[in-house]
Amino acid sequence: MFNMSKYLVLATVLVAPFGWAESADIQGDHTVETETVGTGSVEALRLKRSENWGIAATIRTGSIPYADAGSANVSSFVPMMFYQDEAFFINGTEGGIRLWEEGDWRANAILRMRFIDLPTAVQNDIGGDTGDFGFQLKRQLGDGWYADLDVLSDKDYRFHGIATLGKQVFTEDFDLDATISARYKDADFNSFYYGLSEYRNDGVRIGAGVDLKAGVRGRYHVYSNLYLVGAAYATYLDENVRHAPTIDANWQGEVYAGFGFFNDNKRHGEREITTRPYWRLAYGWATPSNIGEIIAGDTKKDPYGNTLTSVFYGHPLADSLFGVPLDIYLTPGFVWHWSSEVQASSPEFVMAIKAYYTVDWPTKWRIGFAEGLSYVNNITYVESTELNEKGYEPSQLLNYLDLSLDVNVGDLIGQKNLNNIWLGYSIHHRSAIFEKASQFGRIKGGSNYNTIYLQMDF
Repeated sequence: MFNMSKYLVLATVLVAPFGWAESADIQGDHTVETETVGTGSVEALRLKRSENWGIAATIRTGSIPYADAGSANVSSFVPMMFYQDEAFFINGTEGGIRLWEEGDWRANAILRMRFIDLPTAVQNDIGGDTGDFGFQLKRQLGDGWYADLDVLSDKDYRFHGIATLGKQVFTEDFDLDATISARYKDADFNSFYYGLSEYRNDGVRIGAGVDLKAGVRGRYHVYSNLYLVGAAYATYLDENVRHAPTIDANWQGEVYAGFGFFNDNKRHGEREITTRPYWRLAYGWATPSNIGEIIAGDTKKDPYGNTLTSVFYGHPLADSLFGVPLDIYLTPGFVWHWSSEVQASSPEFVMAIKAYYTVDWPTKWRIGFAEGLSYVNNITYVESTELNEKGYEPSQLLNYLDLSLDVNVGDLIGQKNLNNIWLGYSIHHRSAIFEKASQFGRIKGGSNYNTIYLQMDF
């Protein structure tokens, strides 16, 4: 019944490279300098980053407003990404494109995850969230105050609109964003999400209404790139929802708590980084082995020979974390799963943050790790087989991991003109975080592909 919309991952993958290109032109971030290396010279792209980025792990707990739910609260593990430039942004559970800006006014196209707090036991069958898309008009009011007007719809065009008044506070140690909002929901929206009209036999028709919501979110600087993050909100449900037989609460609350790693520009200022953008082309083979077995060298062959081809772009974010030399990227990817006798071909869309650690012995090689989101249009055979054996309903949206090991081709063969090319191996992994995430359908398991790739810095 409730499924997370594909639009957030799909749109960020498709529009992100265009947003970055526009940002570079506006900010003038890209300059080319010449470095002398030995007896020759190479052009090094130096990027001065002004946009914000981060990655966080949080636990969200929400109260369940439904009658006969059997429990008062439901919790979910929610990984989050953050990124912002002049044209594109990801902010935890939402992302968007800046369509227009003039003075204190700005218009965005946005995509936002919305949680539906159902009991854990039914979330795999019914779902625990959805995705909304629409437009946002934003006005800066001065002294940290701002106002937003959002017009949103789910994938079946059930509409709601949100008017928000907010106040942002920034200090050396913490950032806070306090808001109060009113949300108008049409009758179709209320009937589907609160009346459960398409799920329960006793589902009811509920008229339109206006919720009131207030709360605060923020982060606290602990050390270097480490922050504590959290949020708390309370919603007073509209009169029609409060009096519905499917609902037995007047209020609904939600709390987020966790930690994250963010850029530290506010405290140490902007600086130039030498991390360079890249394109990565990979080809991979499915395996029924889990990620632990693959790392241990116990990889089983998929009897049907299912394969994929992927293309990833790497957008530089930083070249260190906690003072450790790490090349960090925002990396959108497009994956094509090839057809076979047991599956149809299907696209997959990925958005992730990836870090590389370089070792220069006996030749230059790197260890890489990425964390993000993956949406596949059709569930692949290797994934559906595992989840069906465990009795789960598969989810198109899952957590994404990428573990890689590569070697610098130019350094390996002694050709400096190939120092921008890397040959590597990676594990392409989709999973649902051990039944801990409602947005991934409360399942355990996923799929793995062993891939070989060529990556070129430019």
